[in-house]
Amino acid sequence: MRAYLIKAILLVFSVLPLPATHVIGIIAGWLLYLAPTAIKQISSINLQLCFPSLDKPSRKRLLRNSLIETAKAIAELGPLWYWRKERLMALVKKTSGEEALEHALKQGQGVILAIPHLGTWEMVGLYCSAKYPMTSLYRPPRIIELDSLARMARGRFGAHLVPTDMSGVRSLYHALTRGELVAILPDQEPAMDNGLFIPFYGIPAYTMTLLQRIASSSKAPVFFTYAERLPAGRGYHLHFISSPHDIRHYEQPQALLLMNNNIEMCINKIPEQYQWGYKRFRKRPAGVSDFY
Repeated sequence: MRAYLIKAILLVFSVLPLPATHVIGIIAGWLLYLAPTAIKQISSINLQLCFPSLDKPSRKRLLRNSLIETAKAIAELGPLWYWRKERLMALVKKTSGEEALEHALKQGQGVILAIPHLGTWEMVGLYCSAKYPMTSLYRPPRIIELDSLARMARGRFGAHLVPTDMSGVRSLYHALTRGELVAILPDQEPAMDNGLFIPFYGIPAYTMTLLQRIASSSKAPVFFTYAERLPAGRGYHLHFISSPHDIRHYEQPQALLLMNNNIEMCINKIPEQYQWGYKRFRKRPAGVSDFY
């Protein structure tokens, strides 16, 4: 029943213009901020951990704005998952760094897109798969009845979605061998034994090793990529950023620290658009208490 309701809401949102969905997101975000919601509590804890130097009014303002942007991200799924290609591509008002990405692709070693949960990360996959051959790691949604819709929506422009297991990892290597794009969400907490505790905003965070291992063995360059949500529903600005410190040339854990530093650099550009409601510090080192 819950899945049918979500699908119906997304369909309703899909017939609205993007500014209207963002207005709905603003209203919903204010409600999330005013009510004692779980996402508000988690976001508040994360912001206190990551921005301890912010004064209380500034942190409250960032919390409110982040909940508004989170609600916008949910509301805009209707257009993103249902609109036709031409209409969606018209929402990309600007790209930065795409020339460097195209130059890197021409070298024939493929390119790894590190896409943190920042801005409209769904738009990154749709835009890039519409322009370039791309393989993406895919984790099914928690509501399994939404899996077929999510697969259709994310793969309809040509993206090859692969599972987060060894078969999926092999598919990533094969795509890089063909000189293609692969996409990984680098700030997603991995399963135990697949990560290391590495500082993220100064807090030990269980960090995936997969991206670094693939970059090191394949020699594919890494671009940190996000789609900035423009105000008033105007569309998106895509950023493709080549790391100033190439993580291919560093050993763990230094490479993972550089990866997290690059993610922080992206977040600091638009901190209100990061997914602070995610329990990024859920796994703790031995003997350290649970933040949540």
